[in-house]
Amino acid sequence: MKIFIDGKFCSERDAKISVFDHGLLYGDGVFEGIRAYNGRVFKLKEHIDRLFYSAKAILLEIPMSPGKISEAVLASCRANKLRDGYIRLVVTRGVGNLGLNPRSCKKPTVFCIADKIQVYPPELYSRGMEIVTVPTARNLHSALNPAIKSLNYLNNILAKIEANNAGVEEAVMLNAEGFVAECTADNLFIMKNGELFTPPLSAGALYGITRQTVIELAQEAGMKVSEPNLTRYDLFCADECFLCGTGAEIMPVIKIDGRIIGTGKPGQITRKLVEDYHALTKMSGEPI
Repeated sequence: MKIFIDGKFCSERDAKISVFDHGLLYGDGVFEGIRAYNGRVFKLKEHIDRLFYSAKAILLEIPMSPGKISEAVLASCRANKLRDGYIRLVVTRGVGNLGLNPRSCKKPTVFCIADKIQVYPPELYSRGMEIVTVPTARNLHSALNPAIKSLNYLNNILAKIEANNAGVEEAVMLNAEGFVAECTADNLFIMKNGELFTPPLSAGALYGITRQTVIELAQEAGMKVSEPNLTRYDLFCADECFLCGTGAEIMPVIKIDGRIIGTGKPGQITRKLVEDYHALTKMSGEPI
């Protein structure tokens, strides 16, 4: 495998980041997870835009232009002969001293990994997933805004640990007010009486690119889509539920906190959105 680091490709064995990099020491950096399908990188511009928005929010100046970053992603796919897979694009604050002050970091580090990913067991996509809500609350906007896709994922990891301890793959995270925010790595949708609902971004949901794609597909199919505050009660009483994210794609949910959702099987609307999403990924994107 060839890894892109600061303008050059190196072997996986030689791909190294300094132990003094503040991305490692403090989680000071931003990242994107991107998908390639059928020789095309899906929603590349949207991912690059979000990377730069996240960097701007933490006053991190990316040392490459959006065009150069995009080319690095495509070149990483070509270098690894990747037509279908997952790209992890990372920008760290760079090497500094052991103090917290980011001013000690003179040059950000940029690296890109193009490989494969399997977020959830394949059988769950046809059977559906069971999830639980967990005690760990989503970060406050006033503390670490969930809109920033930063390297500091400990909030999500703690929730994932609680999901694992409960014997399931994924967890629903609530915000400080008790409203549904998102899952540890995915956005969440429910269907009720023919209408599609998803938590608002203000509740702590990530500005999900797959989330927005699902909203657009649903609207094109004539569905009404709303973004109200949702409670656990709303989830329990849903006709259908699914998660979505770049890595996970669209995952049906059939049980939440022991409550069976709908018929206990992936719902009709969920299956239709899965089909539409897969059709879209196969025909659009930036050619590798």
